[in-house]
Amino acid sequence: MSNTNKSTKLYKTPFSPAYWRDAAAELRDTKMLVFAALMIAIRVALKLVAIPLAPNLKINTAFLANALGAMVFGPVVAALSAIVSDFLGVLITGDVYFLPMVLLEISGSVLFALFLYRAKVTPTRVILSRFAICLLVNVFLQTPLMMLYYKYMMGGAPYILTVPKIIKNLFMFPIESVVLTVFLAFMQPILYRMKLIYNPEASLQFGKKQAALLTLLFVFGCGCVTGYLFY
Repeated sequence: MSNTNKSTKLYKTPFSPAYWRDAAAELRDTKMLVFAALMIAIRVALKLVAIPLAPNLKINTAFLANALGAMVFGPVVAALSAIVSDFLGVLITGDVYFLPMVLLEISGSVLFALFLYRAKVTPTRVILSRFAICLLVNVFLQTPLMMLYYKYMMGGAPYILTVPKIIKNLFMFPIESVVLTVFLAFMQPILYRMKLIYNPEASLQFGKKQAALLTLLFVFGCGCVTGYLFY
């Protein structure tokens, strides 16, 4: 499908049939599929060079490629890309494949897309997208999946091994939010010139309001995580 025949409409929310029609239409756009393949390759490569902090605990920058891709091609292609990148990552590293873990990749990619695809991307949207992933996906969803993994794949369910991951995600959230905002601010005009996104406005300026939002969300996240761990 040619880009000239595509809708370039922006949406305030993803709760619109037209939003999902446009997202599904990206599957017929060769340019988008090529870009998705590039994002998959970069995402897998960034996972391979993750910085180890401790056994089973790493810092990686794959979320940058994930967010960038989701912003460009939307939730439908993002979900499929997540499945492919998860499988390729396990295949290359030789890790044991645990199918339920793909839910983490899909959820994170779709959440990024719901906040960033066909939208006026602002620092607030970026912060909220990263917070939603850190709390809902990396804490509330990942923790039970990791416990299932340890139980069925490692012969036990050491709950204590999930705690460092939870704490790491909580404390990395403000840093990752700022890094992602700066990264997307740099990439946005490039993507617009390539006709991959349709919002020419440079609106990704980090200010006092965003700093206050980060602080508020961090405190809220601490409360949620504390209650979750005790539960």
